Amino acid sequence: MQAHVKAAVQEIWRSPSRELALRAFERFAQMYRAKYPKAVECIESDLDILLTFYDFPAEHWQHVRTTNPIESTFATVRLRTVKTRGCMSRGTILSMAFKLGQSAERGWLRLRGYRRLGDVMRGVKFIDGVSEEEINKGRKVA
Repeated sequence: MQAHVKAAVQEIWRSPSRELALRAFERFAQMYRAKYPKAVECIESDLDILLTFYDFPAEHWQHVRTTNPIESTFATVRLRTVKTRGCMSRGTILSMAFKLGQSAERGWLRLRGYRRLGDVMRGVKFIDGVSEEEINKGRKVA
């Protein structure tokens, strides 16, 4: 059953537009509200927040939707600190965590669509990953 529920949830956040994501959520809610009311209610209460990534450039979606950079960096730090537990002072453990973070930073990939950061910072509005300016240009051409 978990695989079916997981696939239904993934259909929500993998949708190419907010409208399709909302439809996918409605299907999810119809299928699972009777069996898992608290899970459906949890997603429903935070749905607007969960779908906020549609307000960013599509190039950024992969980065916005994942916590992997944070998890993988702290996994390295956690692994080392657990192994050396009791052998270090507070200062040395903080120094080690800092150096491990710096070391992990070297392997990070560049942000996809980093050229769009200026647009985000200027407050350009994005609809389903496309800026309003681009949408309006497309309408004028058509």
